[in-house]
Amino acid sequence: MKAHDGMYIGGTWRPAVGQDTIAVVNPADEQVIGQVPAGTAEDVDAAVRAARAAFPGWAATPPAERAARIGALRDVLAARRGEIAETVTAELGSPPALSQVVHAGVPILVAGSYAELAATYAFEEKLGNSTVLLEPVGVVGAITPWNYPLHQIVAKVAPALAAGCTVVLKPAEDTPLVAQLFAEATAEAGLPDGVFNLVTGLGPVAGQALAEHEGVDLVSFTGSTAVGRQIGATAGAAVKRVALELGGKSANVILPGADLAKAVNVGVANVMSNSGQTCSAWTRMLVDADRYEEAVALAAAAVAKYVPGERVGPLVNAKQQARVRGYIEKGIEEGARLVAGGPEAPKEQGYYVSPTVFADVTPAMTIAQEEIFGPVLSILRYEDVDDALRIANDTVYGLAGAVWAADDAEAVAFARRMDTGQVDINGGRFNPLAPFGGYKQSGVGRELGPHGLSEYLQTKSLQF
Repeated sequence: MKAHDGMYIGGTWRPAVGQDTIAVVNPADEQVIGQVPAGTAEDVDAAVRAARAAFPGWAATPPAERAARIGALRDVLAARRGEIAETVTAELGSPPALSQVVHAGVPILVAGSYAELAATYAFEEKLGNSTVLLEPVGVVGAITPWNYPLHQIVAKVAPALAAGCTVVLKPAEDTPLVAQLFAEATAEAGLPDGVFNLVTGLGPVAGQALAEHEGVDLVSFTGSTAVGRQIGATAGAAVKRVALELGGKSANVILPGADLAKAVNVGVANVMSNSGQTCSAWTRMLVDADRYEEAVALAAAAVAKYVPGERVGPLVNAKQQARVRGYIEKGIEEGARLVAGGPEAPKEQGYYVSPTVFADVTPAMTIAQEEIFGPVLSILRYEDVDDALRIANDTVYGLAGAVWAADDAEAVAFARRMDTGQVDINGGRFNPLAPFGGYKQSGVGRELGPHGLSEYLQTKSLQF
């Protein structure tokens, strides 16, 4: 893997202020594949100053021209799709097929959607005797996670650019190589110097410096709810805007009369995808008492197809592997019935965890309440539809979910009562224009589509 030994600031790769570095490890074989600089507060300051200097020119650039630059960025990402996929496979451990389709393909799709939106979005409107202007909020500090490293970058950077904002990105320390590749792509796409800037580093150092910097107008963060609280508190003290996409414990509700086999198989695939490292994964499957044991048997059969090292990759690092195995042990300790998998490591090398299914899970159990972030499914029993709704809403999270029913109308009626930001109806397809974000402790704000673009705009009214 190629790795730059500096930061991308003001349109150039420049040496980091400090000498410390971060090793990048392939979680499938535990081998070091590269290293990147561990950025400091001084590096962050230089990047913010570059973004601040570039902001007036980029904000004044006509939307059609901004759209053209984002379109060019999409084209560069498409041309480098193979390299992107190989990079994500190396630093995240994602199976090659998933890297091609999801980790490389979805960011191209999202970038294209913002190229179109930037050209067509109504940045001003008439309301009576007023003209309402939607203007860029300013400099954006984007802090992204490791689980979908390029998608999360594009989901923040593309709408920020479309709005007319400039950006400083601090990517996750586990997956910084694809962020460096993205920085190269912005240069190839012809973005003006300073419009996009990259600082690699540790969260408590570079991430905190970015969140606290007085030159940053909005912080967009994706990660744990615990860190999101800290960023929210920091931003609140400075009266600074935030967009927070945080944890989830989403319910997959299978109503009586639904196609049980399809709902279970799609639900298992959803949880196992990306090794369970998905904040919106449907990690709680809710099934009525009459069909409960049939669903458990179907889930156990389905998960057997997810072989570690083949269809399921490793977790991102040793700490995450230990954390997920600890949750599996906790589930057994609290009385859940283990029907597949378990806490034992399935391979001698690599940070793998066995795809695991629990039955007889009750809402009060730890594995039914806390985000595990690994390939672990909990199956819960409900007595009637009202009981299913109570269980589905009985967590501090509200990010995503699914409802399966005999017809769409029944599923929609149930989904309307769920306390969550996005619900898939009878296997609904991914829509890059649909708003993504959470209720309750799953976050503040939305990503993707026009709602994602609006996060990076502020409103001014002119009265005539």
